[in-house]
Amino acid sequence: MKPASFFRFALPCALALSSLVLPGTAAAQAYPAKPVRIMVGASPGGGTDILARVLAEKFGRDMKQSFIVENRPGASNTIAAEITARAEPDGLTLLLATNTGQAIAPHLLKLKFDPIKDLQPIGMVAVMPNVLVVSSASPYNNVKDLLAMMQAKPGDAKYGSSGLGSTQHIGGEAFNLATGTKAIHVPYKGSSQAHIDIIGGQVDMMFDTTSSAMAQIKGGKLRALAVSAPKRTPELPNVATLAEQGINGADVTTWYGLFVTRGTPPAVVARLSEQLLSTLQSPEVQTRIKSLGGEIELMSVEQFAKLNQGDFERYGKLVKAANIKAE
Repeated sequence: MKPASFFRFALPCALALSSLVLPGTAAAQAYPAKPVRIMVGASPGGGTDILARVLAEKFGRDMKQSFIVENRPGASNTIAAEITARAEPDGLTLLLATNTGQAIAPHLLKLKFDPIKDLQPIGMVAVMPNVLVVSSASPYNNVKDLLAMMQAKPGDAKYGSSGLGSTQHIGGEAFNLATGTKAIHVPYKGSSQAHIDIIGGQVDMMFDTTSSAMAQIKGGKLRALAVSAPKRTPELPNVATLAEQGINGADVTTWYGLFVTRGTPPAVVARLSEQLLSTLQSPEVQTRIKSLGGEIELMSVEQFAKLNQGDFERYGKLVKAANIKAE
Protein backbone atom coordinates (compact mmCIF):
# COMPACT_ATOMS: atom_id res chain seq x y z
CA MET A 1 0.00 0.00 0.00
CA LYS A 2 1.35 3.44 -0.91
CA PRO A 3 1.73 6.02 1.90
CA ALA A 4 -1.06 8.26 0.53
CA SER A 5 -3.40 5.28 0.33
CA PHE A 6 -2.52 4.28 3.90
CA PHE A 7 -3.41 7.71 5.30
CA ARG A 8 -6.66 7.78 3.31
CA PHE A 9 -7.50 4.41 5.00
CA ALA A 10 -6.13 5.17 8.48
CA LEU A 11 -7.80 8.54 9.02
CA PRO A 12 -11.39 7.30 8.59
CA CYS A 13 -10.59 4.34 10.90
CA ALA A 14 -9.20 6.65 13.57
CA LEU A 15 -12.28 8.86 13.34
CA ALA A 16 -14.53 5.81 13.59
CA LEU A 17 -12.70 4.60 16.70
CA SER A 18 -12.89 8.02 18.29
CA SER A 19 -16.64 8.05 17.72
CA LEU A 20 -16.86 4.84 19.74
CA VAL A 21 -14.86 6.19 22.67
CA LEU A 22 -15.66 9.87 22.92
CA PRO A 23 -19.44 9.77 23.52
CA GLY A 24 -19.05 7.75 26.73
CA THR A 25 -16.26 10.01 27.94
CA ALA A 26 -18.19 13.12 26.96
CA ALA A 27 -21.31 11.81 28.71
CA ALA A 28 -19.36 11.26 31.91
CA GLN A 29 -17.84 14.72 31.72
CA ALA A 30 -21.26 16.29 31.13
CA TYR A 31 -23.00 14.13 33.73
CA PRO A 32 -25.47 14.95 35.02
CA ALA A 33 -26.95 17.03 32.20
CA LYS A 34 -30.45 16.71 33.68
CA PRO A 35 -31.97 16.52 37.18
CA VAL A 36 -31.33 13.24 38.99
CA ARG A 37 -33.85 11.30 41.07
CA ILE A 38 -32.79 9.54 44.27
CA MET A 39 -35.39 6.85 44.90
CA VAL A 40 -36.16 6.05 48.55
CA GLY A 41 -38.20 3.01 49.55
CA ALA A 42 -39.42 4.53 52.82
CA SER A 43 -41.64 7.38 53.97
CA PRO A 44 -40.38 10.93 54.52
CA GLY A 45 -38.76 11.44 57.91
CA GLY A 46 -37.23 7.99 58.24
CA GLY A 47 -33.52 7.18 58.28
CA THR A 48 -33.26 6.38 54.57
CA ASP A 49 -35.06 9.58 53.66
CA ILE A 50 -32.84 11.68 55.94
CA LEU A 51 -29.64 10.26 54.44
CA ALA A 52 -30.97 10.63 50.89
CA ARG A 53 -31.60 14.33 51.49
CA VAL A 54 -28.11 14.77 52.95
CA LEU A 55 -26.65 13.22 49.77
CA ALA A 56 -28.99 15.16 47.48
CA GLU A 57 -27.93 18.48 48.95
CA LYS A 58 -24.19 17.78 48.72
CA PHE A 59 -24.34 16.09 45.31
CA GLY A 60 -26.42 18.99 43.99
CA ARG A 61 -23.97 21.62 45.19
CA ASP A 62 -20.89 19.79 43.95
CA MET A 63 -22.28 18.60 40.61
CA LYS A 64 -24.26 21.78 39.91
CA GLN A 65 -27.47 19.94 39.14
CA SER A 66 -30.74 19.17 40.93
CA PHE A 67 -30.88 15.91 42.90
CA ILE A 68 -34.48 15.21 43.89
CA VAL A 69 -35.50 12.70 46.57
CA GLU A 70 -38.54 10.66 45.54
CA ASN A 71 -40.23 8.53 48.22
CA ARG A 72 -41.90 5.29 47.13
CA PRO A 73 -42.53 3.40 50.39
CA GLY A 74 -43.82 -0.13 50.67
CA ALA A 75 -42.98 -3.76 49.91
CA SER A 76 -39.88 -3.66 52.13
CA ASN A 77 -38.21 -0.92 50.08
CA THR A 78 -38.54 -2.90 46.84
CA ILE A 79 -40.97 -0.57 45.04
CA ALA A 80 -38.28 2.11 44.80
CA ALA A 81 -35.72 -0.54 43.88
CA GLU A 82 -37.87 -1.86 41.01
CA ILE A 83 -38.35 1.66 39.62
CA THR A 84 -34.57 2.10 39.62
CA ALA A 85 -33.98 -1.34 38.12
CA ARG A 86 -36.37 -0.57 35.23
CA ALA A 87 -35.16 2.99 34.58
CA GLU A 88 -33.07 4.05 31.62
CA PRO A 89 -29.40 3.20 32.34
CA ASP A 90 -28.33 6.82 32.07
CA GLY A 91 -27.44 7.52 35.70
CA LEU A 92 -30.41 9.83 36.19
CA THR A 93 -32.20 7.45 38.56
CA LEU A 94 -30.36 6.47 41.74
CA LEU A 95 -31.48 4.34 44.66
CA LEU A 96 -30.57 4.79 48.30
CA ALA A 97 -31.13 1.22 49.47
CA THR A 98 -30.73 -0.69 52.70
CA ASN A 99 -29.94 -4.33 53.34
CA THR A 100 -33.69 -4.66 53.94
CA GLY A 101 -34.51 -4.35 50.26
CA GLN A 102 -31.26 -5.74 48.90
CA ALA A 103 -30.58 -8.72 51.12
CA ILE A 104 -33.69 -9.69 53.11
CA ALA A 105 -36.88 -8.91 51.16
CA PRO A 106 -35.80 -10.84 48.03
CA HIS A 107 -36.01 -14.05 50.09
CA LEU A 108 -39.56 -13.26 51.23
CA LEU A 109 -41.28 -11.55 48.30
CA LYS A 110 -41.84 -12.53 44.67
CA LEU A 111 -40.06 -9.70 42.92
CA LYS A 112 -40.26 -8.80 39.25
CA PHE A 113 -36.61 -7.83 39.19
CA ASP A 114 -33.32 -9.20 40.49
CA PRO A 115 -31.69 -6.86 43.05
CA ILE A 116 -28.26 -8.33 42.33
CA LYS A 117 -28.42 -8.46 38.52
CA ASP A 118 -30.52 -5.35 37.84
CA LEU A 119 -28.94 -2.84 40.21
CA GLN A 120 -25.36 -1.58 39.97
CA PRO A 121 -23.69 -0.87 43.35
CA ILE A 122 -22.03 2.53 43.74
CA GLY A 123 -20.88 2.51 47.35
CA MET A 124 -21.66 2.30 51.05
CA VAL A 125 -23.12 5.41 52.67
CA ALA A 126 -23.39 4.47 56.35
CA VAL A 127 -23.93 1.67 58.84
CA MET A 128 -26.46 2.20 61.63
CA PRO A 129 -26.97 0.08 64.73
CA ASN A 130 -30.55 -0.78 65.61
CA VAL A 131 -31.87 0.41 68.95
CA LEU A 132 -34.70 -1.05 71.03
CA VAL A 133 -37.15 1.77 71.76
CA VAL A 134 -40.42 2.10 73.67
CA SER A 135 -42.67 5.07 74.38
CA SER A 136 -41.24 7.45 76.95
CA ALA A 137 -44.62 7.16 78.68
CA SER A 138 -44.30 3.37 79.05
CA PRO A 139 -43.40 1.75 82.38
CA TYR A 140 -40.35 0.02 80.86
CA ASN A 141 -37.03 1.55 81.85
CA ASN A 142 -34.77 -1.31 80.74
CA VAL A 143 -34.86 -4.63 78.92
CA LYS A 144 -35.48 -6.50 82.18
CA ASP A 145 -38.74 -4.58 82.71
CA LEU A 146 -39.84 -5.30 79.15
CA LEU A 147 -39.05 -9.00 79.39
CA ALA A 148 -40.97 -9.27 82.68
CA MET A 149 -44.10 -8.03 80.90
CA MET A 150 -43.54 -10.32 77.89
CA GLN A 151 -43.09 -13.36 80.12
CA ALA A 152 -46.12 -12.51 82.27
CA LYS A 153 -48.35 -12.00 79.22
CA PRO A 154 -47.08 -14.33 76.44
CA GLY A 155 -48.08 -13.19 72.97
CA ASP A 156 -49.49 -9.82 74.12
CA ALA A 157 -46.48 -7.67 73.23
CA LYS A 158 -46.28 -6.07 69.80
CA TYR A 159 -43.26 -4.70 67.99
CA GLY A 160 -43.33 -2.39 65.01
CA SER A 161 -41.10 -2.33 61.95
CA SER A 162 -40.69 -0.31 58.77
CA GLY A 163 -42.01 -3.27 56.80
CA LEU A 164 -41.96 -7.00 56.20
CA GLY A 165 -38.42 -8.28 55.92
CA SER A 166 -36.84 -5.06 57.19
CA THR A 167 -33.89 -5.16 59.56
CA GLN A 168 -36.34 -3.96 62.21
CA HIS A 169 -38.45 -7.07 61.51
CA ILE A 170 -35.39 -9.33 61.58
CA GLY A 171 -34.26 -7.64 64.81
CA GLY A 172 -37.58 -8.38 66.48
CA GLU A 173 -37.51 -12.04 65.48
CA ALA A 174 -33.90 -12.35 66.59
CA PHE A 175 -34.93 -10.91 69.98
CA ASN A 176 -37.80 -13.43 70.22
CA LEU A 177 -35.42 -16.31 69.53
CA ALA A 178 -32.72 -15.06 71.90
CA THR A 179 -35.11 -14.50 74.83
CA GLY A 180 -37.60 -17.32 74.26
CA THR A 181 -40.46 -14.82 74.11
CA LYS A 182 -42.98 -14.01 71.40
CA ALA A 183 -43.76 -10.43 70.46
CA ILE A 184 -46.12 -10.01 67.50
CA HIS A 185 -44.80 -8.26 64.40
CA VAL A 186 -46.74 -5.17 63.19
CA PRO A 187 -45.31 -3.88 59.87
CA TYR A 188 -45.65 -0.26 58.73
CA LYS A 189 -44.71 1.64 55.59
CA GLY A 190 -41.73 3.32 57.19
CA SER A 191 -40.41 3.98 60.68
CA SER A 192 -42.14 7.33 61.16
CA GLN A 193 -45.57 5.70 60.97
CA ALA A 194 -44.54 3.06 63.50
CA HIS A 195 -43.31 5.79 65.87
CA ILE A 196 -46.81 7.30 65.99
CA ASP A 197 -48.33 4.05 67.26
CA ILE A 198 -45.51 3.39 69.72
CA ILE A 199 -45.85 6.88 71.18
CA GLY A 200 -49.62 6.42 71.23
CA GLY A 201 -49.36 3.08 73.03
CA GLN A 202 -50.84 0.87 70.29
CA VAL A 203 -47.49 -0.91 69.82
CA ASP A 204 -45.06 -1.69 72.64
CA MET A 205 -41.63 -1.45 71.05
CA MET A 206 -39.46 -1.34 67.96
CA PHE A 207 -35.94 -2.33 66.97
CA ASP A 208 -35.39 0.79 64.88
CA THR A 209 -32.29 2.21 63.27
CA THR A 210 -30.60 5.03 65.18
CA SER A 211 -30.97 7.23 62.09
CA SER A 212 -34.76 6.95 62.26
CA ALA A 213 -35.23 6.94 66.02
CA MET A 214 -32.64 9.46 67.20
CA ALA A 215 -34.80 12.57 66.76
CA GLN A 216 -37.66 11.04 68.76
CA ILE A 217 -35.26 9.80 71.44
CA LYS A 218 -33.62 13.21 71.79
CA GLY A 219 -37.04 14.84 71.67
CA GLY A 220 -38.20 12.78 74.63
CA LYS A 221 -40.93 10.87 72.77
CA LEU A 222 -39.13 7.52 72.64
CA ARG A 223 -37.00 5.83 75.29
CA ALA A 224 -33.99 3.76 74.21
CA LEU A 225 -33.61 0.54 76.20
CA ALA A 226 -30.74 -1.13 74.36
CA VAL A 227 -28.47 -0.94 71.34
CA SER A 228 -28.51 -4.10 69.23
CA ALA A 229 -24.90 -3.87 68.10
CA PRO A 230 -21.56 -5.19 69.38
CA LYS A 231 -20.75 -1.85 71.00
CA ARG A 232 -22.52 1.25 72.28
CA THR A 233 -23.12 4.14 69.92
CA PRO A 234 -21.39 7.44 70.79
CA GLU A 235 -24.68 9.29 70.35
CA LEU A 236 -26.29 7.18 73.10
CA PRO A 237 -23.36 6.52 75.44
CA ASN A 238 -25.56 5.66 78.43
CA VAL A 239 -27.63 3.06 76.58
CA ALA A 240 -26.22 -0.43 77.09
CA THR A 241 -26.04 -3.04 74.35
CA LEU A 242 -28.28 -6.11 74.42
CA ALA A 243 -25.24 -8.24 75.24
CA GLU A 244 -24.41 -6.03 78.22
CA GLN A 245 -27.92 -6.74 79.47
CA GLY A 246 -27.49 -10.50 79.12
CA ILE A 247 -29.06 -11.04 75.68
CA ASN A 248 -26.76 -12.56 73.07
CA GLY A 249 -27.33 -13.39 69.42
CA ALA A 250 -29.87 -10.62 68.71
CA ASP A 251 -27.60 -7.94 67.23
CA VAL A 252 -28.83 -6.43 63.95
CA THR A 253 -27.41 -3.44 62.09
CA THR A 254 -28.64 -1.63 58.99
CA TRP A 255 -26.48 -0.42 56.13
CA TYR A 256 -27.40 2.18 53.55
CA GLY A 257 -25.89 2.09 50.09
CA LEU A 258 -26.17 3.92 46.78
CA PHE A 259 -27.13 2.06 43.59
CA VAL A 260 -27.87 2.93 39.98
CA THR A 261 -29.57 1.08 37.13
CA ARG A 262 -27.48 -1.81 35.79
CA GLY A 263 -26.08 -0.98 32.36
CA THR A 264 -25.22 2.61 33.28
CA PRO A 265 -21.95 3.54 31.49
CA PRO A 266 -18.88 2.62 33.58
CA ALA A 267 -17.61 6.19 33.35
CA VAL A 268 -20.82 7.46 34.99
CA VAL A 269 -20.62 4.75 37.66
CA ALA A 270 -17.05 5.84 38.38
CA ARG A 271 -18.13 9.49 38.52
CA LEU A 272 -20.88 8.68 41.03
CA SER A 273 -18.49 6.62 43.15
CA GLU A 274 -15.99 9.48 43.15
CA GLN A 275 -18.67 11.95 44.21
CA LEU A 276 -19.95 9.66 46.97
CA LEU A 277 -16.48 9.16 48.42
CA SER A 278 -15.88 12.91 48.31
CA THR A 279 -19.25 13.57 49.97
CA LEU A 280 -18.59 11.10 52.79
CA GLN A 281 -15.28 12.80 53.57
CA SER A 282 -16.97 16.17 53.95
CA PRO A 283 -16.89 17.30 57.61
CA GLU A 284 -20.49 18.55 57.45
CA VAL A 285 -21.76 15.22 56.12
CA GLN A 286 -19.70 13.24 58.62
CA THR A 287 -21.13 15.33 61.47
CA ARG A 288 -24.68 14.78 60.20
CA ILE A 289 -24.30 11.01 59.87
CA LYS A 290 -22.61 10.67 63.25
CA SER A 291 -25.43 12.69 64.86
CA LEU A 292 -27.76 9.93 63.65
CA GLY A 293 -25.64 7.30 65.36
CA GLY A 294 -24.14 6.12 62.08
CA GLU A 295 -20.65 5.07 61.11
CA ILE A 296 -19.05 5.83 57.76
CA GLU A 297 -17.11 3.15 55.93
CA LEU A 298 -15.52 4.18 52.64
CA MET A 299 -15.75 1.47 49.99
CA SER A 300 -14.90 1.13 46.32
CA VAL A 301 -17.56 -0.05 43.88
CA GLU A 302 -16.02 -3.54 43.95
CA GLN A 303 -15.86 -3.73 47.75
CA PHE A 304 -19.47 -2.66 48.12
CA ALA A 305 -20.62 -5.11 45.45
CA LYS A 306 -18.92 -7.92 47.38
CA LEU A 307 -20.64 -6.86 50.63
CA ASN A 308 -23.99 -6.65 48.86
CA GLN A 309 -23.62 -10.17 47.48
CA GLY A 310 -22.41 -11.54 50.81
CA ASP A 311 -25.32 -10.07 52.77
CA PHE A 312 -27.79 -11.38 50.19
CA GLU A 313 -26.53 -14.90 50.85
CA ARG A 314 -26.22 -14.49 54.65
CA TYR A 315 -29.71 -13.11 55.19
CA GLY A 316 -31.18 -15.74 52.92
CA LYS A 317 -29.91 -18.36 55.34
CA LEU A 318 -31.16 -16.39 58.36
CA VAL A 319 -34.68 -16.00 56.93
CA LYS A 320 -34.84 -19.73 56.34
CA ALA A 321 -33.46 -20.61 59.78
CA ALA A 322 -35.93 -18.29 61.56
CA ASN A 323 -38.78 -19.56 59.33
CA ILE A 324 -39.81 -16.00 58.48
CA LYS A 325 -42.69 -15.96 55.99
CA ALA A 326 -44.43 -13.27 53.98
CA GLU A 327 -47.44 -12.17 56.04
